[in-house]
Amino acid sequence: MLEETARAIPVLPSLDIQRTRSFYEERLGFSGEHYADEDYLIVRRGEIELHFWRTDDEKLPPVSSAYIRGRDALALHADFKARGAEKVSPVMARDWGMTEFYVWDPDGNLLKFGMPTEDA
Repeated sequence: MLEETARAIPVLPSLDIQRTRSFYEERLGFSGEHYADEDYLIVRRGEIELHFWRTDDEKLPPVSSAYIRGRDALALHADFKARGAEKVSPVMARDWGMTEFYVWDPDGNLLKFGMPTEDA
C-alpha cells in the first residue's frame, strides 16, 4: 500500500484580512503572510497551516470550521489562554476518545483542537 503524503489545509473566510492576521499572530502565536493584493492570508504555527480568503458575506465565518488534531492540544490551549485569546472553551474529554477545546476567531470561524484522550 502506498503511503499518503498529502495533507488537508483548511481555507476559511475572513471579513478583514488584517484583523484576522493580527488575531492569529498575537492571540494564537501563528506567523502570517499576505497574498493576492491583501485578499488572501496564510498563517502557520509549527505544522498547522490555515488559509483565509476575504469575503464581505458575514454569514460565512460563523458556519465555517476546521479540526486540528495533534498531540500538543493541551499545550496549545495553555498558550492561547496565556496570550489573551478570549473565546477559548475549556478542555473537554469527549465520549469518542478525544480531548478537545475550541477557539472562535473574531469573525466567528470555529477551530476545534483535539488529541487522543489516552495521550492527554
